[in-house]
Amino acid sequence: MQTTRTDPPYVPLRQSGWPTRRAPRWALGAGAVLLAAAVAVGLSHRPTTGQRAGDLRGLIHQLNTDIESCSGGVRESLFVLRKIDAGTSSDVKTAVSVASTASANCSPANNELLDDLTTAQAPESLAGYHLQAAVTALIDWAAPHAEQVTADVATVLSDRGKPAEAADRAALRQALHKLDAQRAVFYAALEPAIRSLSPASAPPTLYG
Repeated sequence: MQTTRTDPPYVPLRQSGWPTRRAPRWALGAGAVLLAAAVAVGLSHRPTTGQRAGDLRGLIHQLNTDIESCSGGVRESLFVLRKIDAGTSSDVKTAVSVASTASANCSPANNELLDDLTTAQAPESLAGYHLQAAVTALIDWAAPHAEQVTADVATVLSDRGKPAEAADRAALRQALHKLDAQRAVFYAALEPAIRSLSPASAPPTLYG
């Protein structure tokens, strides 16, 4: 006698999870159009050579403004030292004050302009010239190098005629050598952009 099956028929389990919905063709086409539009907008906003030259001049002006007091202090410190050494001035006390003040002005902690310099950013339009390296090099020129030179000038003046003077002057010569080397690093970082975009522009004057 044949037995009749009452259990439901076997249905194989699905091997994957929820079914994946494919994006409709119109959505893919719309995405391509939006991408093309974004690229076109980006290209239309690419700065011209004239705009980049203007941005470079603006950056140079900012750097010069921020470093001017420190650089001028280096110049004045060396000037008063030469006057004392040459015998055209005997006011050592004032000369020491000039050099000490200059050293303080080359520290970002004491000079708001140098503090501003530590946060300066090169314009995005000049990104290809990597000018942030120039900004960093200028900060390093001021502190510690210019700060050290002016402090050494004050020490030399304070120790005039004392046994320590010879060592003080040797330290000053070494500090000046480092200052010169750092100046060269800054000018080298800035020069390609000036040569390419604004040959008539001059970099900030760094004394030493």
